[in-house]
Amino acid sequence: MKDSETVSPRKGTVVDSIVQNLADDIVSGQLAPGTKLDAQTMAERFGVSRTPIRETFGHLAAMGLVTHRPNRGVVVATLSPEALSDLYEAMAELEASLARLAALRMNSHQRETLERLHNESIHLVRDGTSDEYDQFNRTFHALIFEAARSPQLQQLAETTRTRLAPFRRAQFRLNNRLSKSWEEHDAIVRAILTGDAEGVARLMRAHVQTVSAMSAEFIAEHQPRPVAASSPDLAYQGADG
Repeated sequence: MKDSETVSPRKGTVVDSIVQNLADDIVSGQLAPGTKLDAQTMAERFGVSRTPIRETFGHLAAMGLVTHRPNRGVVVATLSPEALSDLYEAMAELEASLARLAALRMNSHQRETLERLHNESIHLVRDGTSDEYDQFNRTFHALIFEAARSPQLQQLAETTRTRLAPFRRAQFRLNNRLSKSWEEHDAIVRAILTGDAEGVARLMRAHVQTVSAMSAEFIAEHQPRPVAASSPDLAYQGADG
């Protein structure tokens, strides 16, 4: 690898990293609701120009984590438990449908890959970090999405999953959540491998419902009160609608 490749990562990689960092700060309560996010300050924090910061703000707005206010600029949104629950409800139904189709349509190579990745992931439960397990978890679910061979359902699920990404990531910081997640995955994999379409739909729905409960628990433990009075719930009302 050339030196230039080492010190000059792709813009998308830079933006993705900043989005993840700020999203985690918001979900964990380090950036409280109502906090103004100044582009110049954020640019200095991450050592970048203001261009990727503006792009980052757009992604955060699409996730409902920030909003634009007249004369105030970009501020951290209030996280609405009701809005979050609604998104998870949709996610549970989408993933249940995709898992059911995957059990019916997954080819032998995909089945072998899913089983191998799942079995290998046990070392992440024992020795890995929550970030490493989160990366595996995204791969695990993406493989099921692809195997369902339903482009429209997959697109809807991926869009919803992107909006929920920081909340799903937060669950892995709770005690014993990694091992419980692995056990839930284990049941899902076994149902897919045996072609139990209806069974895996129930298991996947229950899995996402558990994720919803764990995410809500994390937020309840970490979210501070808003720093200033605000209008009704701002969650999922980003600057771009």
